Amino acid sequence: EVQLVESGGGLVQAGGSLRLSCATSGLTFDDYAIGWFRQAPGKEREGVLCTTNSAGSTYYADSVKGRFACSSDNAKKTVYLQMNSLKPEDTAVYYCAAVWALTPAQAMGVPGNKYDWRGQGTQVTVSS
Repeated sequence: EVQLVESGGGLVQAGGSLRLSCATSGLTFDDYAIGWFRQAPGKEREGVLCTTNSAGSTYYADSVKGRFACSSDNAKKTVYLQMNSLKPEDTAVYYCAAVWALTPAQAMGVPGNKYDWRGQGTQVTVSS
C-alpha cells in the first residue's frame, strides 16, 4: 500500500519558519517525482509549489522561489518543505503528492489531480 504522510504543520507568526515532512512508503522512491501543493481556505488548490526527486533535482514555482526549499532524504524516503519568511497568505493545508516516471521539471507542469498518490495534508496557519 502506497502512503504519503505529511507532518510538521502548525501555527507560526508571520516571518517565522516551518519545515514540513512527507514520509513515503510502499513506492519505489527513485521512480517518482514528489511535489508540494497547498489549498487555502475557500480557494482551489494551487499549482505545484516545488518538486524534487531522489537525485536532488528541484524546481520551484515563482510564488515561493527564494522563501521555500524542497529537499529529500533518500534513506528515509522522505521529502521536506522548508518554509521561511512565512506570511499570513501562506495559511493553507499543505499536501505532498507523487507522480511516477517524471522528472521534477516535467512534474512542475502536471496538475495536482494528475499525480498518482497524495497525502492527507497538514495545516499551516500563519498569524499576523
